[in-house]
Amino acid sequence: MSHEYVLKPFTPEIRLNIDYPRELNEQQLAAVTAPPGPALVIAGAGSGKTRTLTYRVAFLLEQGIPADRILLLTFTNKAAGEMMHRVSDLLGHELRSLWGGTFHSIGARVLRLHAETLGYQRDFTILDRDDAKDLIKACLLDAKIDTKNKHFPKPDVLNEIFSLAANTHNTIEELVEGKFSYFSDFVEQIVDQHKRYIARKKATNGMDFDDLLALWLKLLQDHAEIREQYQRRFQFILVDEYQDTNKLQGDLIDLLAARHKNVMVVGDDAQSIYAWRGANFANILDFPKRYPGAKVFKIETNYRSTPEILNVANAAIAANVNQFAKELAPARKSGVKPALVACTDAGQQAAFIAQRTLELREEGTSLNQIAVLYRSHFHALELQLELTRRQIPFSITSGIRFFEQAHIKDATAYLKFIANPKDEVSFKRLVLLLPGIGAKGADKIWQGFQHEIKAPKSKTPLAVALQDSIALVPKKAVLPWAQFTATISQLEDAAVRQSAAKMLRLVMDAGYDDYLKETYDNYERRLDEIQQLAEFAFQFGTVEEFLTQLALLTNVEAEADPGDDSEKMKLSTIHQAKGLEFEVVFVIMLCDGLFPSSRSTESSDGEEEERRLFYVSVTRAKNELYLSYPLIRGGFGQSGGDIYQSPSRFLSEIPKHLINEWNLR
Repeated sequence: MSHEYVLKPFTPEIRLNIDYPRELNEQQLAAVTAPPGPALVIAGAGSGKTRTLTYRVAFLLEQGIPADRILLLTFTNKAAGEMMHRVSDLLGHELRSLWGGTFHSIGARVLRLHAETLGYQRDFTILDRDDAKDLIKACLLDAKIDTKNKHFPKPDVLNEIFSLAANTHNTIEELVEGKFSYFSDFVEQIVDQHKRYIARKKATNGMDFDDLLALWLKLLQDHAEIREQYQRRFQFILVDEYQDTNKLQGDLIDLLAARHKNVMVVGDDAQSIYAWRGANFANILDFPKRYPGAKVFKIETNYRSTPEILNVANAAIAANVNQFAKELAPARKSGVKPALVACTDAGQQAAFIAQRTLELREEGTSLNQIAVLYRSHFHALELQLELTRRQIPFSITSGIRFFEQAHIKDATAYLKFIANPKDEVSFKRLVLLLPGIGAKGADKIWQGFQHEIKAPKSKTPLAVALQDSIALVPKKAVLPWAQFTATISQLEDAAVRQSAAKMLRLVMDAGYDDYLKETYDNYERRLDEIQQLAEFAFQFGTVEEFLTQLALLTNVEAEADPGDDSEKMKLSTIHQAKGLEFEVVFVIMLCDGLFPSSRSTESSDGEEEERRLFYVSVTRAKNELYLSYPLIRGGFGQSGGDIYQSPSRFLSEIPKHLINEWNLR
């Protein structure tokens, strides 16, 4: 190659004897051997993105670029480790001088060297999320803000607001107005808490994870000599998963690359699915505008999926307007067409998946290579029941287990307590939700309540027994206790008590909705999950039957041991499955309002992100793909009646000749 690279006279050339044309396909080779200057590499799903990046590092080294002049940025420690390991394999030895790692690890490394410039000491503490929450609590205490007696955001929510402000470059006022409008009455106090939090971090010589990026950027922006030092140092910058960068990360890259302009960003705009956590889709979409003359490389050869699956993938993303047009091309031989499976209801959908899984297992496909993907965790509740009944082992890889989440346990604690007044765990969980009551107080009230329940008037309603226990309640909790007692009274009513769904909806209407807003940063998702749990509950005849099935599902989840390497099929949200691949994939609940979600269709940007999410789900499949939807959701109407659903609009965008239609109705 005769490209003009900037060579340092003191740096010897490294000869690795890599036969690039033989080891890379034509598109990969073009990106790997690109001349200096800005470059955008659109790497389609399964196209060898990591291979391209690691060979690019090797190629730069062969051109005489010193390792310590190369910056390689990734998103996760796992990706960073894999990338560095592959580079070492290519070189035949470790390359310690290469600056490679996550954004946050590189930020920490830079800040350790220049902490004093920002008024910190070099031994600053890096605060994890719990540390940050504790510091915010101290700020609230200093300001004498009692978050328990009014609807002021809890420390976790404040932390999320502060974090989003840092990563999106929005002001606190803009964020509250747009995303947290239910806190608009407190905006001045939230701004004040943000200032206190920043001051307190500095006073305690601590930085949170957002500071590792925000203060790194501030260091470069405010100190010309340091900015120039790093702009000169990093002659070549490589960025992995660029479609997932936020505004802050995008600005950091642009500033570091301002001198040499030798920045190569690698990603897939069609897999940008994290806007909800601050990712800025404009970073990748507008890269050619920010870097005039940037070369755009497309790597479209897919080594993962059959041609038939790729045909569906290409059709699935075609309707998006905001994208770099590309066409995934197969490297594999032909296989079976993906199936579109129409089911009567969620129960039939679950039975189909269970039966087909057993058949696949008989045909020689390992359960570990079978995945069921869904938009939201509650979409798989019926399936979990069916797999449990059929004794098909499965693991759930969707982050925190659904039934172990605090809001699900809170809501179901009401039902457990009504069904069994001797349930001490549920009683104390509910009482501890009330302001002004701690663990000791909860135990004291529990003892008194038990005395009331065991009194001669044996059939005393729970609400009456609770009211009779009010003498044990701290003064500042008297009003919340009265509201709690009223809620229990409503739940005990015969017309409500017979239906778990009605009970759950009443819990939401009785104030738990407000508690979610002030306690959790992802309030809307948690609210959706409780509402869906209520609708799921309609299919059970009694509250006790619902709670029994809930316990069975919870125990199945609890048995999933991360260290257990036994054979299990995978159940996962699509977000959690990004980057993974399976021989067989089922994508379920493809109904309008579920996938795409009803909230996402309120804007064109939201719908396009949902379509990208669908594309990600399709491109996880290697050999077989099943797209399924139920026409009826039994018991999911407002009064527990059946409701009819429309197939997802995304399905209508796939030409019929690309799929086999299976009608199980």
